Formats: sequence, C-alpha cells, structure tokens
Amino acid sequence: MAYEYSSRNSDSSDEIRPAFHIGQHDSTRVETLTNLQYGQVLNSGFQFVTTPITNAHFHERIQKLVDESLSRASTGSHIDPIVTPLTPEDTTLFPEVYTSGFIGYASPWIDLCSPNHVIASVSRQVLNLEVDYANFCGVRSIIVPGPRQDSAQTGDSRGIAQYARAIHEALLIGSRVNFVIHLPMYREPGLEEKIAQLTISNETEKSPPSAKEIDIFTSWDSWHVIRTVCDYSARLFVALRIPRALPPKELQTRWFSEPLQYLTYSPSTFQTNKAGLPSLGRPHQELIHTYMRLKHAPYYLLCDVGPELRDGPAAADGRMDTSSTSEFPALGDASASPQSAKPGHRAQGHNAYLSYLRHLERQQEPYSELELNTLTNFQDWLQSPLQPLSDNLESVTYEVFEGDPVKYNQYELAIEEALREWAALKKPTSSPDGVVIAVAGSGRGPLVTRALQASETTGVPVRVWAVEKNPNAYVYLLRQNQTVWGGRVTVVKTDMRAWKGPVISSPSSKPPAEPTYGKVDILVSELLGSFGDNELSPECLDGIQHVLAADHGISIPSSYTAHMSPIATPRLYADIASRQGQGGGGGAFDDGSAAHAFDTPWVVRLFALDFVAARGVPDRPRFQQAWEFAHPLPRATVDGVAARRAGGVVGGGGGSMAGGVGANDHNVRSCHLTFVCPSRGVVHGLAGYFEAVLYASQDEDRPPVELSTLPEMIDRKSKDMVSWFPIFFPLKQPLYFPSDSELEVNMWRQTDDTKVWYEWMVEAFRWVSETERIKVGGSDMCSSRRVACLM
Repeated sequence: MAYEYSSRNSDSSDEIRPAFHIGQHDSTRVETLTNLQYGQVLNSGFQFVTTPITNAHFHERIQKLVDESLSRASTGSHIDPIVTPLTPEDTTLFPEVYTSGFIGYASPWIDLCSPNHVIASVSRQVLNLEVDYANFCGVRSIIVPGPRQDSAQTGDSRGIAQYARAIHEALLIGSRVNFVIHLPMYREPGLEEKIAQLTISNETEKSPPSAKEIDIFTSWDSWHVIRTVCDYSARLFVALRIPRALPPKELQTRWFSEPLQYLTYSPSTFQTNKAGLPSLGRPHQELIHTYMRLKHAPYYLLCDVGPELRDGPAAADGRMDTSSTSEFPALGDASASPQSAKPGHRAQGHNAYLSYLRHLERQQEPYSELELNTLTNFQDWLQSPLQPLSDNLESVTYEVFEGDPVKYNQYELAIEEALREWAALKKPTSSPDGVVIAVAGSGRGPLVTRALQASETTGVPVRVWAVEKNPNAYVYLLRQNQTVWGGRVTVVKTDMRAWKGPVISSPSSKPPAEPTYGKVDILVSELLGSFGDNELSPECLDGIQHVLAADHGISIPSSYTAHMSPIATPRLYADIASRQGQGGGGGAFDDGSAAHAFDTPWVVRLFALDFVAARGVPDRPRFQQAWEFAHPLPRATVDGVAARRAGGVVGGGGGSMAGGVGANDHNVRSCHLTFVCPSRGVVHGLAGYFEAVLYASQDEDRPPVELSTLPEMIDRKSKDMVSWFPIFFPLKQPLYFPSDSELEVNMWRQTDDTKVWYEWMVEAFRWVSETERIKVGGSDMCSSRRVACLM
C-alpha cells in the first residue's frame, strides 16, 4: 500500500468511536487560500484550514507606522497613532461561498502585552480591525495567538492584563465570532510562536527561562486572567499547544476542565519510530483518549506539516510502529531532543502526521451502550433537583430511573440478605402469612417486583404493600398487580406520612368501627437524592416510621452519608452565569428560578472538571463526609418530635428560629471540612455525592450491601450505576487560591418545618509560618432557601 498506516477498519461496523476533526495550519502562510488551494487541502484529508486575515502588505504598513510613531515619541510626542481601515491591498480574504469554512488566524506579529504604549495601542487596533473584517466576511472562529510570556516570567501582571482587556474589547466588536486563544499547555522551550513581533528598534527579547525555572502553571494562570476579565464568555475558548514532554496529570486535568476548542500539534511534538515516521508515545495517546470522551471533544490542528501534494507513483508500502514506547525527555530538555519528528515526513499525496492521527482515531475505544444512550448526552448538563413531595412525576421520569439495573440488583440483594437472616434468626413477623414488606413511594413498582423475586429466591413468604401518592402511578400499580404480580400486592394510594399501616381486620358490625392496623417488618424506599438527603428522604422516612414494628422493624436503606469535594468547572460556571443573567425578566413564562441560578444545588453529570484537593493527605482526603442519617430513628428522638408537634416544648434551633415549632430540627445538619490544595487554582463550587448502606447483616463477617456515587468507591460498591448523578453547589464568584492552600468548607442543612434548604461557603487559607495562617480569599454565603425542597 502507499500509506504508512492501513486504512482498513477491522472493527465491527456497528461500533461507534469518537470522531477526529483534523485541520491544517501553516504559520508561514500570509495569503488566504485560493479556491484551488483550499480544495487541495481538503482533498488531502484535512477537514478545515486556517487563514490569515491580513497579508504581508498590511504588516509592512503597520511596521512603518510603528517606526514613525516611535520616532515622534522620542521627540516628546505622546499621541498614539491611528491605524487606518483596511484596503484591498491589505487582505486577500473576501466574502465567498467557502469563507465560513475558514478558521481565521489573527496576525501573530502584534504584541498586545507590550510595555510600550505605541506598540500595545497599534496591536490592539490591528486586532480590532481584523476581527471586525473577519466578522463581516462570515468567518465564525478566530484563533488569537496568546501571550508569549506570563506574569511569572515578566515579573508583573501588566502585560497579561493588557492582553485580557484587548480580548474583552474584541469580543464586543466581533459579536458573532468565537475567539480561541492559542496557548501552550505549559512553557516548554521551543513551543512559542516563531514570527517576530512588533518591537522597538535595537530591543532585545528576553531569554526564555532555563529548564530549572519552568513553572508549569504559568500558562494556565494567563488563561485564567483572560477568561475572568472576559466574564467567562461563552464565545471564548482555548487552542492548546501540546508539548513533546507532557506535564503531570494534575495540569492535564486542569486543562481538561477548560473550554477546549483545538489541540494543536507541531512536528516537534512527535517522535520518530524505528521506520523514521512520526508517532506519539503512550502518554500522548492516553491524553487523546481522555480528551476525546468529552461530549464536545476538541478538534485537532496540525501545524506546519504540509500538505505537499504531488503527482506520481504511490509511496512505498510501509506501516508505522504503533508501540510508541520510547521514553520522554525532561521538561527542560524536550526541545533539544534529537528524536523529534521532522516536517518532511510526507509521502506523495499523503501526509504522515494526518495518517497517524487517523490511525489513532481507529484505535479509540468504542463507546459503550451506556455512554451512547445516557452518559455522554448528560455530560455537564444542569438539571434542577426533583420535588418528589410536591410534584407528581411523569411516567417517562420513572422509566429513566428503572433503566438502571445495578441499583435494583443491589436492592434485591439487600432484601434477600434481610429475609435470609430473618428466617435464620427466627425473628417475629407482623403477619402470620410472612414478613410484611412495605415499599414506600413505589412509583411504577420496580422495588415491588424485586421484593417478590427476593421472596421466591430465599423461600421466605412475604406480604407486600405498595404505597404511592401519585394518582397516575397508582393506576399503573393496580394494573401491574393484575397483569404481573398476580394480585399478591396490596396497593394503597396515600402520602406515606399519612398511611396508618397494613389493615389486618375490617369490622363487619354495623355501624362499622375503626379498622385494625398492623405493623411493617421491612420498610423499603428509593427516596435518596444525589446528596443522599436532598430529596427529603429523612423527612419522608420519619413520617412513615410509625408503621414500622418498634422492636424488630428495619429500613432499607438503613443509613446514608453525604460527601463533597471542591472542584473547578469553568464550563458549568459560565452556564450558570448565563442563566443568572437571563433570569428575573418578569415575562409571562418567567418563574423566577433563573434569577437564583447560583443559589440552586444542580444535579449534573460532572465530567469536564478538576478536583482541586489533593489525594492521600492524612485526615484530609479528597472526598470528605459531611453528615449521616440513619433509620429508624431512636425512640427518644421520635418522642421529642411528637412533643414539639403537640406544642409541649418551647424549641430552639434551626426550625423554630425560622418560624416553625422545631419538629424537624433533628434533621438539621452542619459540617466544617478542610481540604489541602498543593497547586494553585480556582474553585467554582462543591461536588456532592452520597453512600448508602442498604442492609448490614448482624454477622460481621458478611459485607454490607451498599450503594455509592463517590468516584473513588463506585466501581467497588455499585459499578456502572447511573441512577444518580452528582449534585453541584455553585459559588457566586470563582475563588482563586495560591499554591499550598487549605480550603475550608462550611455547609448547613436547614429547615423551618415546611421546607429544607442548604447554605454553604468556602474560604481559602495559607500557612505563612509554622504558627501563622492567613486568609487569602473567601466566597459569599450561598443559600438555596428561595428554591428549597418543599415538605
């Protein structure tokens, strides 16, 4: 074959993999491609191409203007020059049919960070002219070369601040254009733009830092300043220059959480294999695999690799060595490595770099059915928490819940364990016909089915009651009892808190007397929310506990704990900020919820995120427990609640202080947690998870049956469970913290007997000596009271 890589796809045709969108950029290109040239690039296998907005004539004109202005400035003039509008001689980009397929590339010779006011002013005007003209021509994305030095290298923040302000101004001018800032993943030597910038005569550029001075987070610092000044604009993205030597995972994850538009590769990024052809090592392949699992995966931009299309016989058959096992050099030595691939690796009519990326595309792991149907679609998609007590859910919502077999398998296993132990220990039952099981909040009945199956598996007879308040689901339950369960279930339509228990006798005398109610042995419920208690599982189970047998009754689940960790998630912050800005309009369809977007705990499948807390710190793990709930409640607590409801106690605490009698004060919780952050960064909110013990055997040698959504535990306790996505508690303003900081989180679960809400805040501290710790930042107090969960 003429290709270095086989183009055959040996995989099954029904397997779907991440698709690579690969474009081409030539840093020496000074003219817009002609129709013929554009077609040649596309025909060579690339899917898009960059184009300069202005040409060499314009560059010369601007350089002359700068030189004249600097000459006048030396005589005492401080008036900045004005860049006159573009002329046909200044550009070869014009509105054409194919123009919208171009990616504009702003002039790399401008210096928005220059300390010289003339150069900085001219550079800003050039950028604005190019953006305005590209916007007119129909270009929809513009790549802007990022700062060539960061604040840590220049010794001050002036240049980055100037650059950020210029981008903010350009966003206002190019109102229909997406801006992509081209930055290196870190300042690897040799990764900078090669085009000379506007400079003062006889000015010498600063030498790049030596290998021992590389701070891998400085490039991200610059990006953080830029996007903060631009208010996390939804039209602002990153094009990330991938280095030859990849940095530690913590920086790769940091960039993973950012709005990536392009991953850019130059020949120096690649190494050569034994055949002398370009390839990427295993670390780079793993990075590509990770980034391509994003719902909006970045595109690829190959820089300065051709194409050089030629007619002639096909190249000799040869295939690349895909093992890619060579060692990577140290960060400072990366650019000096003799193993870098050279830009001449092109067969006739074929680009070896492009071919290699297509090979990696075919090697990507196929999407699983779970990823295709559920997980990928829900990535970083904000959902308001359910109000199960005040709203009646639709059938489709129940259907989504029922699509997770892992959860129901665990519930069935828990019921089996309970029934086996019930029989082994010869525990009493509340009915002569067997163990009485009540499914509280039955929905469409999946737990009812599992309870019946557990009875059949263990051989322990049961009496099953299904309690449901939703009148529509009640109809479905009755039908299920007729068609599936064979009339073995008693279906009751009522709020579980008002249910008096199983009816064990109905009087036949006239006039009728009150019926006799029995007790429940096992109370089964699936009331857990993303934070465990956020959908009022404690309040619901407290309300139905009166039907549970006092001496031997159990609850499944028996306990659950809430956990959290501070995270950086700029995409979600931008989304919430956009919703907040659109809220409060007072229109006919405005329910006011958008106005409280930053006070809402959102249910979301967190994906593009960075856990800022360190792993493995003694007593300060990355995920920490906030609080716990256990069921059934102790007798003393139940008696105290009854006394408050009866008005026999003058209460204090959360509920009564808020206007209630304090009957739900026992469900108030609070926590104070400390997280260690060795690297500097930013926190946008708190990620919440939960763990639940469904059933714990009295035999300590038997492991408990559990559920977990914790990233570090889910594979061990409930692998592939998708019933619950995490919960996200946002901060109103991003909180930046320096390296070696401690983040202190305070959170409260509050109630006033009619609703439940959360309050939270984050503070950053840093030790400056062995005995002194100073506060370096803090968030506002956030409260979900206005969007509380109604009881």
